[in-house]
Amino acid sequence: MSHVSRRRLLRGGASVLAATTLSTGGASAVPRPSTDKDTVVDVGDLGAVGDGQTDDTEAFEIAYTFAAARVSEGVGRVVIEIPAGQFLITRPHALLNGVAPPRLASGLRFSGAGRRMTSLVFRPGTGPGSFLCRNQDVWSNLSFERMQFRSATPGASFFDSYSTGQAQDYRFSECEWMGEWEYGLVLSGTDTNSEMRWEACRVGGRYRRAFLYSGLTRDGQQEPNDQDQFLNYWFTDMKVEYEWGNFLEFPYGGSIACRGGSYIITDRRPQSTPEYGTTSTFFRFPVARHHDSVQRFHAQDIRFEVRNPDVVVIDCVWNGGTVHFSDCDDTGLAYKDFSAEVRPHRYDVGPRGPLIRYDSCQLVGRHEYRPASAPDPLPVLARYDMCLLRSHTAHDFAVTGGTGQVPFVQFVNCVDAGNTHDSPASTPSTPPAPPPCLAPSPSPATAPEPSPATTPSPQPATTPEPSPATTPGTPDTPAPRDTGQADCSSARQKSP
Repeated sequence: MSHVSRRRLLRGGASVLAATTLSTGGASAVPRPSTDKDTVVDVGDLGAVGDGQTDDTEAFEIAYTFAAARVSEGVGRVVIEIPAGQFLITRPHALLNGVAPPRLASGLRFSGAGRRMTSLVFRPGTGPGSFLCRNQDVWSNLSFERMQFRSATPGASFFDSYSTGQAQDYRFSECEWMGEWEYGLVLSGTDTNSEMRWEACRVGGRYRRAFLYSGLTRDGQQEPNDQDQFLNYWFTDMKVEYEWGNFLEFPYGGSIACRGGSYIITDRRPQSTPEYGTTSTFFRFPVARHHDSVQRFHAQDIRFEVRNPDVVVIDCVWNGGTVHFSDCDDTGLAYKDFSAEVRPHRYDVGPRGPLIRYDSCQLVGRHEYRPASAPDPLPVLARYDMCLLRSHTAHDFAVTGGTGQVPFVQFVNCVDAGNTHDSPASTPSTPPAPPPCLAPSPSPATAPEPSPATTPSPQPATTPEPSPATTPGTPDTPAPRDTGQADCSSARQKSP
């Protein structure tokens, strides 16, 4: 087949393409048009039914094979459209199968009709080790938009990305993940796998490991610094509301920014595991040593819910870098009986950090610090600025195991559980009287009886004191004698 229409493949043409592809067994067997403009391929025109019962795997494999054959001068030329419906996929790598030796390519876009309107149901024969997508150092600049991915085989995974320099620049917009996965995305390799963005997505379901697991050891790599090129992951306006598991787990460094949205873990792990116990963690950074500049985490404008003691917002053992929470709130369930004793923020700290800062946050329970043993006291490593400490005072909010103040944690202008606003000690019953020159001038009809000790003889009620500004030439009222109050002489008094 030498020509494919610019907008769509007709069913007849799709059948020929399918026969060519399947008979040759490789993307190189699909002829590549040399003069066509960018092509849009609709999987419905390739035979996909989308009824949730028919196996649509082959249509997706054909669409990807055609896209791989359409690469020209290192640039992808195909948009794969997926209409509304539930599309059953039963073989791994059917949606994306970027493996060597195909040439490197930049640019491949998958576009659905809308989140939940377009649903890809992944049901391989076995779960662990089965991925719907894989990219092994072939593709960059991948885009997925307006669709749902659902695991119908517990323990399957969504995306396996391996890179030594090529795999990077992924974007997910208005997508959703449901079902039970081992991994959402798992990243490995020695370089890049970076610059990835999620916008207005929903992360649901369950995760045996993590939704994004950055740094899976592979190909004999054992040292932590073998995989420290995991940089620049942005999550914006997310709805992270899943049952259990970890959201982000970065064993090999990372630079991560999460801005806006709601983050909720609704349940507990069904059984304890050696690595995680029954705990589910939004942000888990479990390895201490990394290259410089790959230990940076920032969370801003996020509402967290700590629904049970096994929910952890952050568990970080970095020995350097920075962690910053700005205008975040995890106090939505602070009224629960268990809330005062939860420890949803946990850190290992040493002489070089990490440097930890909370700005304008509302925080429940206590924060746990695990200091490294050192002969000298640690410098100030953590600072809470203009925060509300809902459950405890600043004296016992940060703990190292028991209770008591932690010297390397500093609080600046915070409001804590010890602050009250209705006690006589903090709210005087009678405010002190201001000096006469600062007191407001009462109107004649409502003026109280003036005090002789502080005010000269009053004028008759029917003749108020004229204003110098409106009656020129009228002498000022003589200043009262010194009564021990503030000097009330004013620049408006005229020279004699």
